[in-house]
Amino acid sequence: QVQLLESGGGLVQAGGSLRLSCAASRSIFSIYAMGWYRQAPGKQRELVAVFTSGSKTNYADFVKGRFTISRDNAKNTVYLQMNSLKPEDTAVYYCNAVYNAGEYWGQGTQVTVSS
Repeated sequence: QVQLLESGGGLVQAGGSLRLSCAASRSIFSIYAMGWYRQAPGKQRELVAVFTSGSKTNYADFVKGRFTISRDNAKNTVYLQMNSLKPEDTAVYYCNAVYNAGEYWGQGTQVTVSS
């Protein structure tokens, strides 16, 4: 079993920034994929940004140029730097990790962007 501990959510005004962190209880050095998804009320969960094999990154079109995913293998942590936040970015953000043993989700962290 792998635990994912998220932090960094909160309330911010439009145009502001937040940085989310996701610390894994197991090494992420050779992980298959790790990243962030979000779910707004009444909507399906959607991909935000993710590292895939070989440390390639994949971003949703709606965050390109605003959000940056990064990782610190020594700390088993993935970050999501969110800039130029918009009210439509309001959602619960979930960390996701895919190991050869299975797929794991964090408990989610709320991000609220006020207009």
